Amino acid sequence: MNLIPNQEAEATRLRRRTVTQLKAELRGARVQLSVLNHVVGTHAELKDVDLDCLDLISSQGPLSPSMLAKRAGLHPATVTGILDRLERGRWIARDRDPSDRRAVLVRILPERNAEMFRLYSGMNSRMDAICEGYDQAQLEVIADFLRRVQAAGSDASEDLTAG
Repeated sequence: MNLIPNQEAEATRLRRRTVTQLKAELRGARVQLSVLNHVVGTHAELKDVDLDCLDLISSQGPLSPSMLAKRAGLHPATVTGILDRLERGRWIARDRDPSDRRAVLVRILPERNAEMFRLYSGMNSRMDAICEGYDQAQLEVIADFLRRVQAAGSDASEDLTAG
């Protein structure tokens, strides 16, 4: 359908406003999720960066310390300190890589998972309730959008790291 120039200009302004609002909502969500993660970390006696690394190991692990450093955007020496704290807290274990006995893989210790599930249970319940308000097709669009936002964030981080 062809729009007349005024309608086209109004559609462009509306789209720009909507995209701006969407970006603002994503920033707000990021801040609120950071607050939630900070509170969870405080209850679990973990620093924010420790919790981030624990989540990366949980979702993408087992990982080598160098791969964890890359994915977390941290210096390898910083990751060593984080892993020392997580190991002392019995959150993770460092095991020899079966394919290369000189290498180490970091894995989650499942005994502590129940604690994390409990700490995030309120948010998980709220997310389930939110998702109930959307049909399957809408959920797929939202999931695709969030995957693409994650990929954009990863690419932007790599660009900044590369200089």
